[in-house]
Amino acid sequence: MIEALTLILTCQLLGESLVLLFGWPLPGPVLGMLLLFLLLVVRGGLAARVAETADGLLAHLPLLFIPAGVGVMVHWELLYAHWQALGAALLLGTLIALVATALAMQGTLWVVRRVRAARARS
Repeated sequence: MIEALTLILTCQLLGESLVLLFGWPLPGPVLGMLLLFLLLVVRGGLAARVAETADGLLAHLPLLFIPAGVGVMVHWELLYAHWQALGAALLLGTLIALVATALAMQGTLWVVRRVRAARARS
């Protein structure tokens, strides 16, 4: 477990370091996750050990939300002062996400229908 956790954290550190070193517009943990994925593809035997450790981390994922909750409580006055803007941003963001998802789904269904029609003709 320690080996797999070390591997996960090392990949994250490498991702963060590369992003800072080269100034890439990509979050470091995302690049680290990509590096971990490539490493797991190249060395397949690691996947089982990393999966066991990752399952353990995911089982305790709610604990990672405690710092965020503390941050909300620490900055309560600031959140209360700007509740209208935050509420509007949340509402507008949710509506935009719903519309974008609906349009993407319609586009996907249109493509599926066209492919099926083309297959039926041939």
